[in-house]
Amino acid sequence: MGFGVFSQATNDRTRGHSLKLRQARFKLDIRKNFFPERVIEHWNGLPRELVESSSLKVFKLKLEVALSALVRLSRYVLCEVLSDDPRCRQCIEDRAVGLAVRDAIGRVHGDYGLACCSISFTVKYLNAYTGTVLLRCRKDSYRLLCSALPFVRYLESRAQRYPCALNTLHVGGTIRTCQKFLIQYNRRQLLMLLQNCTNEEERQCIRKSLLSCSLTEEQSQSGDEEDDDGTETD
Repeated sequence: MGFGVFSQATNDRTRGHSLKLRQARFKLDIRKNFFPERVIEHWNGLPRELVESSSLKVFKLKLEVALSALVRLSRYVLCEVLSDDPRCRQCIEDRAVGLAVRDAIGRVHGDYGLACCSISFTVKYLNAYTGTVLLRCRKDSYRLLCSALPFVRYLESRAQRYPCALNTLHVGGTIRTCQKFLIQYNRRQLLMLLQNCTNEEERQCIRKSLLSCSLTEEQSQSGDEEDDDGTETD
């Protein structure tokens, strides 16, 4: 049965609700990013009592409760990559960081800890220039993840290993809280650089960076997204 851009799945599976949509397969990744394709997995994962609500009003109320609970299930760990080898920057990519973190978790906590942390674990953001890395994991396993990060000793790329370390900066329940902390952290670092400047030209460059940092912070604070109550900072 078709519903415009969506089509209902025709199978006799009893798991979940009975209004699941069919997930098509495509050769090109660009089609997977279309809105109708991205929402199917989330719709099919909704509980039966939510999808089979008696009215649209009841559905919206139940959906709001379900989404608020889903957001709180994740934790975001903000880190920075520290290395004396300048060649290490070329290894700061999703795959290399993810493999290094998983290897450290396996060495510290074994197969059980690795299995717990691997659920929903992903590298959400990284910046090879600044060495900033944002990791996401489940709320109930973020302590295992954080305790294993100091044991990351290198990043590997093209059969080459470059020594490094991961310094945990902040743990938050939303990306916004990590973004606000990173702005404040970078501002403190720039102030320290300003104190160590040797000439006026260096001071002017640092002042321009401080001004841009302040403007970014002001814009982020004007957002409507609420911060989580379970934020923890190292």
